[in-house]
Amino acid sequence: LQTLFGGNISLFTTLCERTRAEAFNMMAQHAQELGANAIIGIRYDATELMQGVSEVLCYGTAVVVERVQ
Repeated sequence: LQTLFGGNISLFTTLCERTRAEAFNMMAQHAQELGANAIIGIRYDATELMQGVSEVLCYGTAVVVERVQ
């Protein structure tokens, strides 16, 4: 019904948010495995692979941040 009347489609919004969080968590895990303690320049990208199938990417630069005194 939400697609007929317009507005926010809550099922799709929930699915997109969950997918975005999963992509971010995978990126953070990979950075940690490389020894990084921070990620800079984070970006998201989404591509429709075929009708109804999308790919969500989250990428950035894994770095080691140290306090300068």
